[in-house]
Amino acid sequence: MKALSRLTFILAATAVIPLTGSSQTTQQSTETIYNQHEVFDPSFFTQSGNMYRSASGIPGPAYWQNRANYEIHATLNEQDTTLTGEVKIHYLNNSPDSLHYLWLQIDQNLFAPDSRGAATTPISGDRFDVKGYTQGGEHIHSVEVAYKGKSYKIEPVISDDRMQLRLPVTISPKGGAVDVKVNYSFSIPRYGADRMGRLYTKNGVVYELAQWYPRMCVYDDIKGWNTLPYMGLGEFYLEYGDFDYYVTVPASMIVAGSGVLQNPEDVLTKAQQSRLKKAAGSDSTVSIVSESEIGTDAARPTTKGNLTWHFKMKNSRDIAWSASKAFIWDAARVNYPSGRKGLANAVYPVESKGVHRYGRATQYLKQSIEFYSKHYFEFPWDNATAVAGVALGMEYPGIVFCMYNIQDGNLFHDVTHEIGHNWFPMIVGTNERRFMWMDEGMNTFINSFASNWFNGGEYGDTTNRDVMQMSRVLKNSTDPLITAPENMGLRDYGQYYFKTAVGMKILRNVVLGPERFDYAFKQYIHNWAFKHPQPDDFFRIMNSAAGEDLNWFWKQWVYNTWQLDQAVTNVRQATEDVKEGCLITILNKQKMVMPVLVRVTEQNGKVTNLKLPVEVWQRGPKWTFKVNTTSAVTKVELDPDHDLPDGDLQNNVWTK
Repeated sequence: MKALSRLTFILAATAVIPLTGSSQTTQQSTETIYNQHEVFDPSFFTQSGNMYRSASGIPGPAYWQNRANYEIHATLNEQDTTLTGEVKIHYLNNSPDSLHYLWLQIDQNLFAPDSRGAATTPISGDRFDVKGYTQGGEHIHSVEVAYKGKSYKIEPVISDDRMQLRLPVTISPKGGAVDVKVNYSFSIPRYGADRMGRLYTKNGVVYELAQWYPRMCVYDDIKGWNTLPYMGLGEFYLEYGDFDYYVTVPASMIVAGSGVLQNPEDVLTKAQQSRLKKAAGSDSTVSIVSESEIGTDAARPTTKGNLTWHFKMKNSRDIAWSASKAFIWDAARVNYPSGRKGLANAVYPVESKGVHRYGRATQYLKQSIEFYSKHYFEFPWDNATAVAGVALGMEYPGIVFCMYNIQDGNLFHDVTHEIGHNWFPMIVGTNERRFMWMDEGMNTFINSFASNWFNGGEYGDTTNRDVMQMSRVLKNSTDPLITAPENMGLRDYGQYYFKTAVGMKILRNVVLGPERFDYAFKQYIHNWAFKHPQPDDFFRIMNSAAGEDLNWFWKQWVYNTWQLDQAVTNVRQATEDVKEGCLITILNKQKMVMPVLVRVTEQNGKVTNLKLPVEVWQRGPKWTFKVNTTSAVTKVELDPDHDLPDGDLQNNVWTK
């Protein structure tokens, strides 16, 4: 989902917070609320590993995961802005359990007037603006299942945006398969909870189609059937499978979709096919459909009736697509570390044209994919597209929806954030409905590296402003990161993005160091690619691969809303001889602990930088340590480069 503007989030969070350091000084107070037994808690995170999920954080020898392959045929009816479709699902039960019923998600019911999402939207509205409308909701026309050669008609039981199929048969465990066929239709909402919808432009409507077919709920070893409703903020949790889909639209439209187009000879002109071939060999952006061609007969193989676009995508958890007669279309080659080649595309209306807008979107997308592929995990699909439309920012495998009217740095950050979601949660398949921090936060973390790398840091930020701002946010935080999205305050959910990202930055830069952190983080990605990790799995693999018991960190950063305040309380010479060193006493005043970064400056100009491990706080809130000196100490400063979110910077400094 769209990365919140850092400035917007910080301004909102700090509007009710006084500037830090204004009420306390080292001399005025040495009080503390710290309890070492609370943070270094031996009872925290003591669950044993099992055959499904090992104690080391990797999938266990008996790990299993169900699978759903989809064949979809859908038609966009522009006259009444509806979509009609038929989905065939081949569902494979790899679990050790017999299944007597199935659960599917029918997400379009979010837009029914009586949906739970509409009922729980504030009267003033919010970003998702789920209020329902009279034509909203999914219409299920028929359901059939086929099992071991026999077909059965099913009367579905629909509860809000979930559909239960009570089976006349039992699906056997460890390999039993069933085929499900659903005929359905729905009216396309104009504003689909900031994830899909219709944008009206000069040359036609831009349709963004997502959550557009009934999808299998996940059945896993943690919750069994995962049936939390779709209500707005909480996103998705999906099974992996292969997709073979056909979308029929008016012949005047261009379609961009997840996966690879299978029939370019049917839906593109010879000139467009030639341009695509050129783009596949070019690192520079190539125009496939130019502004001057929009609405002309020459831009389409036919202008009468409908055309069907056929796409395929392997081993994905979802698909989405967009269609419009208003599209300009650009493309360029993507270079993968293995030597594979792919294609990055951007489609957008004339309202979004120009070098400051979507004229550079193809390069934003291409180079982001290349960066994430090189540093984390190679992008597994051959095609990706950025679409300019009504959604502020939303991600799907191989396609991202970004707002049509943003530009320059805002557009770059939107594109790199949304395509970054293809790693979290499209490759590492976390449960967004329960653990939003695991996809939004980890993605925001890697986005910062892509931003600093792109075009020599054109849109980057190498300062520690995010860490310093987080110290202010923590003062007003009431909900921990482990809070489920629908329980998080609408003013607070930005913490899923930035508190997580800052925490990862602190782990990398201060606690573990880049080499140990990067190795462990990549172990997590590679071991859980196309699987379903839980928070515990992430904690375990980071602990194990980095070789560090980080439970103190997970408890305070993910499960609590604690603050950090380290203070210098006393500096004195060890003896009368200044060359015998000085003794420094520090105090941990708040509940959170971190390693201690110290800079000692002497009268003769000598500067000593020290790092004390977090274990200095294991026995209590106060610690005294010795620093070897050659002259009198004139200044002691904690965290001089602001690598930690210390809530009171005034008591970090002692001067003679």
